[in-house]
Amino acid sequence: MDRLARQPRVTGVAPAMYGQVMASRAARASGALVKGVIPKYENRVSELLKSIKLGSAAPLEPCADTDEACKNGKALPPIVLGKDLAETIGATVGSTIMIISPQGELSPIGMMPKYQQFKVAGIFRSGFYNYDSAWGFIRLADAQRLFSLPDTVISVIEFKINDLYKAEEVGNELEKAAGPGFVAKNWMDENRALFRALRLERVVTFLTIGLIVFVAALNILISLIMMVMEKTKDVAVLISMGAKRRQIRGIFMFQGVLIGVIGTVAGLVLGYAVAIAGAKYHFVALSSEVYSIDYLPFAPRVIDGLLIAAVALFISFVATLYPSWSAARVLPAEALRYE
Repeated sequence: MDRLARQPRVTGVAPAMYGQVMASRAARASGALVKGVIPKYENRVSELLKSIKLGSAAPLEPCADTDEACKNGKALPPIVLGKDLAETIGATVGSTIMIISPQGELSPIGMMPKYQQFKVAGIFRSGFYNYDSAWGFIRLADAQRLFSLPDTVISVIEFKINDLYKAEEVGNELEKAAGPGFVAKNWMDENRALFRALRLERVVTFLTIGLIVFVAALNILISLIMMVMEKTKDVAVLISMGAKRRQIRGIFMFQGVLIGVIGTVAGLVLGYAVAIAGAKYHFVALSSEVYSIDYLPFAPRVIDGLLIAAVALFISFVATLYPSWSAARVLPAEALRYE
């Protein structure tokens, strides 16, 4: 840990131990993933222990040297459960639950599952269904006892880096630095199914918004064509008085672009207001069982606004080309023949 913590772009490091277990209380049970942690290290790489809504993570601190019952495993060890997992097995803060490990113990009648009672010290709610429905946190020492491992053994070393989008690159560097026998996994690999679903929805959203913008461009085009038809006589008079055709073309192009500018500015103001409010108040709820998250996250970025504004103004400009060209081709003699 000390050696890898000195690698570039690493800002936090923590030891941990994972294990698949069965969590039960009375007649209710559910599969779970327990994670053995040391809170002072875990808080450097994760926010989960900071999202506890009921109870506290303080009992997960390592046993004091003077607490023999805690060190020997004679007192009920603490566990912090995810909100949905706690609801599934009917546990609350202070409840006693049974954790059954498939890595059993050999007995005269064969291999027997190993079980241990835990006392629920807290319930966390991260908003991420995969965590809230299946995760539990216990002391690292308790995890080592539960899985019958020495107190010098852990299963993973977790890292927090300064740029989460460089996780794959940094992971490869850490894997090389750790030496043979180690494999690096990152958050992109762990949540690949979620990102596939979001990528598909992003494409559908892009197509939907593209169709809306296309309809808006048609409205600008039709409005300008109608304006050209209404102002044909006025255009003829201006041309007969010496106005150049490029000036006529410029008038209608300016009119169309002005419509686009007003609409784009209004849309950006409204869009950013909704996005900022959505990021703060989480008012768009989602089904966590389907999307793994329980609200729609908003992340308003300046670069997105600039890109959208540029595309909208370009479409508005393109929509003015035909009407302005049509207005510049008006023949004064034809337009004023019957006046």
